[in-house]
Order: sequence, then C-alpha cells, then structure tokens
Amino acid sequence: MEQISETMLLTVFLRHDQSNNLDAVQTKLKDAGWWDRFPPDGVEIVSWTVAMGFGQIVTLRLPASKLAEVNVELERSAWGVFRTECYPAYDFVPARERIKERVRGGGK
Repeated sequence: MEQISETMLLTVFLRHDQSNNLDAVQTKLKDAGWWDRFPPDGVEIVSWTVAMGFGQIVTLRLPASKLAEVNVELERSAWGVFRTECYPAYDFVPARERIKERVRGGGK
C-alpha cells in the first residue's frame, strides 16, 4: 500500500497595498520581523515570485501540522503590508501517474 505524504503545498498571494511605497513596505516588514519569522522553521520555500502590479506569489511545502503556525506568522508580520490569500494544495503527480497507467491498461 502506498504511503500518503504528510506534507502539503500552500500557495500564498501577498497582494501589494499600493497606498504604501517600497520604503514604507520594507520598514513595516523589518519592524514586524518578517524576514526572520516567515516562513517558520520547518517550512520549505518552493518558489517566491514577484508579479509586477500584483504582488508576490509564494509556494510553501510544509507538514500539515505547521499550517496554523504559517497562518499566525502571516497575521503577525504580513497583515498591514499585504492583503493575503492562501490556497492549500497537494502534489498530484503520483495520482496522475497511477491514473495514466490504469487508463493505459484499459481502465478509467
């Protein structure tokens, strides 16, 4: 039987607050401890992209047990600088491969 992964993916949208300029944003992030606190220990950054005119898109890999800790750090250090949206996800590649093999074998 296949072992289910204990990790999940979390995509976080950090939408720019255009009422703040870059200097104000950097000051707020520094004062909140953003660079040391986010992401919390035990959480891996998979990607971190800046989308001009939108903000930043961060994908994290984390144990499901760390989800609440990530949420708290966003509330502590990102709020007031960014509007946040979070989308939990999982790695579909293993399931896709099983489905592909099953279809090749005549199944659905």
